[in-house]
Amino acid sequence: MPAPLTLAIALSGVFLIAFMKGAFGGGFAIVGIPLLSLAMDPIAAGALLAPLFVVMDITALRYWRPNTWSRADLAMLLPALVAGIGLGYFALRDLDRHAIEVVMGLVTLVFAAIWFLGGGEIRPCPRSTPKAILAGLSSGVTTMVAHSGGPPLAMYLLPLGMSKALYAGTTSLFFTVGNLLKAGPWLVLATPSKSLWMLMALCAPAVPAGVWAGWRLHKRLDQRALYRACYAILVVTAAKLLWDGLAGYVRP
Repeated sequence: MPAPLTLAIALSGVFLIAFMKGAFGGGFAIVGIPLLSLAMDPIAAGALLAPLFVVMDITALRYWRPNTWSRADLAMLLPALVAGIGLGYFALRDLDRHAIEVVMGLVTLVFAAIWFLGGGEIRPCPRSTPKAILAGLSSGVTTMVAHSGGPPLAMYLLPLGMSKALYAGTTSLFFTVGNLLKAGPWLVLATPSKSLWMLMALCAPAVPAGVWAGWRLHKRLDQRALYRACYAILVVTAAKLLWDGLAGYVRP
């Protein structure tokens, strides 16, 4: 049976990611491993989340229907995503634990800093095939290495000036494909132990609850205020993760 603290942190992390999936279509899974890493190894956290992401995606498809998908953008993004996940698999296999912690911490901090310094303003711009391919490729690598494919995708989609629903639906389908593709490789890289499977089962009920809550609040909550809260959480958890990673290189 998982320790109470581990279970509480895992449930909180899974619920938060599922909530963001329901409210905004995903892209905030970057909060997952940093938060879970407060109580467990980041590789184990990745193995825990990989199957749960698939459950989240299947649940979210009930809410984010095809009329919320931007097919023109997905046609450019998805092939690059597949290639990026392949590259990310080899990168993850060859990196050590502390390097992964440092990379995830830095990526998270940079992403949060971009948001706070930019003020969250959206300035519509035309689509760009090269930018879409770069975003899909980068997202594939980072989602495989750190479950943090949201930043590259957001940096491509947000400037397009999409409606909130279209942005969320497009993001949701993008990560549905990505999470299905990476679940197998993640379980190969970090085969869950019996206790981890038990923790996964205990966290599963938080998925539909989180997605439903996010969907219910999608039109009610102030999007910018919610983003600010999530990015504040990112700063705290990423700082902890970065500290742990760097400390691993200086400990005797």
